[in-house]
Amino acid sequence: MRRRSCLFWAILFLSALAVLTAFNVIPMLAEQSYGPPSLPLGDWQRFHYSAALLWNTSNLTLPMDPYGAEQAFVVVQGESIASISTRLQEAGLIRSPYAFRVYLIYTGLDTTIQSGTFRLSPAMTAREIAHALQDSTPTEVTFYILPGWRMEEIAAALPTSGLNVTPEAFLSSARSPRSAAELLPAGASAEGFLFPDAYTLPRNITADQLISVMLQNFILHLTPDLRDGFARQGLDVYQAVTLASIVEREAVVEDEHPLIASVFLNRLAIGMRLDSDPTVQYALGYNAAQGTWWTNPLSWEDLQVDSPYNTRVYSGLPPAPICNPSLSALQAVAYPAQTPYYYFLARCDGSGRHAFAETYEQHLQNACP
Repeated sequence: MRRRSCLFWAILFLSALAVLTAFNVIPMLAEQSYGPPSLPLGDWQRFHYSAALLWNTSNLTLPMDPYGAEQAFVVVQGESIASISTRLQEAGLIRSPYAFRVYLIYTGLDTTIQSGTFRLSPAMTAREIAHALQDSTPTEVTFYILPGWRMEEIAAALPTSGLNVTPEAFLSSARSPRSAAELLPAGASAEGFLFPDAYTLPRNITADQLISVMLQNFILHLTPDLRDGFARQGLDVYQAVTLASIVEREAVVEDEHPLIASVFLNRLAIGMRLDSDPTVQYALGYNAAQGTWWTNPLSWEDLQVDSPYNTRVYSGLPPAPICNPSLSALQAVAYPAQTPYYYFLARCDGSGRHAFAETYEQHLQNACP
């Protein structure tokens, strides 16, 4: 009986020792492989999740498919970890929802998963996917250029765009573009050729690459028919873009582009000054008091500014575009309305439309009371 009692206590002691050893060794092994556990975990939770991690090592460290294609995965605001884990398995991105949840809870990443759209791949391990879900910042962003913006306005939109291009780097590249040289006279900036559009771009694009993408987009829209239309108006591409930039800034309503283009082409045909206020605004530059590049209203002194861009002082086209025109404005210059008009004036009804006139006397009659 004494021997049996001693054997019992020896086994009990060794078992307790084994449990105590495991209780310390297993968390240590898990920490070596998966990093330190989340601080809020208690001792028993730490042991439990550590053991589960070690048991599920292959589910966490081996990808589903080393050659799998990237796909979009959306995490909804407030979605549970269980739901996310299940959907990841259903999408073929992870092996085990249970192992994935264990890893998230052990590391504390379960509390910091972001909502949003992620680009995930079966070639990623479950651990990599867990960390990828901590940052919903996309690798690509959509950058919008609005018709009528001058390049400084494009630059001003960059800091909040998500792109890693600074306004200074952008303007430096725009003023001395390295691509699309066939479009631009020697020494000309890219003003007028930064095609207004929605651009999906890699976040780490450089300034030179950004300018190149915009110029190539312009070239894509510069069809042979458009070139032929410019030629029929007696304009080369650069002159046509310059005129289209004025049309863009003068028009409020897009369907008036062809009418406004016809007025300016009629004036050019008889050597009459264009008398366009937006060219004066461009010449004046940034108005700090108004916080805009387009001073409004213009004073009498503003209209007298001595600049080759001031078409109220100098005849013909200004030396370069004053903004980046839309495709509609470019098409209006290529295919203008056929009118006898030489004048236009904003209507008094606030519609943004214009009243057109053939003579100066008619033009005066269109003035608001």
